[in-house]
Amino acid sequence: MNTARPIPRGFTLIEVMITVAVVAILAAVALPQYRDYVTRGRIPEATSRLATLQVQAEQYFQDNRTYVGAPACATDSATSKYFTFSCSASSATAYTLRAVGKDAMAGFTYTVTQAGAKATSAVPSGWTTSATCWIIKKGGVC
Repeated sequence: MNTARPIPRGFTLIEVMITVAVVAILAAVALPQYRDYVTRGRIPEATSRLATLQVQAEQYFQDNRTYVGAPACATDSATSKYFTFSCSASSATAYTLRAVGKDAMAGFTYTVTQAGAKATSAVPSGWTTSATCWIIKKGGVC
């Protein structure tokens, strides 16, 4: 006669609850960090395009001695999924290029002038603005 006890199979309720609690804690920490990471990954789309437009505006100025009518100053909402680019040529010798966030990047506004002055004039809650650089991370990191 076999008197051995059967081997229990499966998990107890306590084990399952502990596992769920650990996963919930990890998710509570990881998801906000992931969202910030994705946002930081979209910012170079604006800054690199602004730098390209700045070079185009300067090339136009070299040829025409004015920024007025520069192709870089055309409003562009089609080339980027997350930013709309525009320019204001306030005079023949001055302009401001602007990247305004849309969709998932709404709230961000980056600018650059003919003098090369970069600024982050609008950001979502939790981010910091800057009058001297393009903010690329929370906490005001340029």
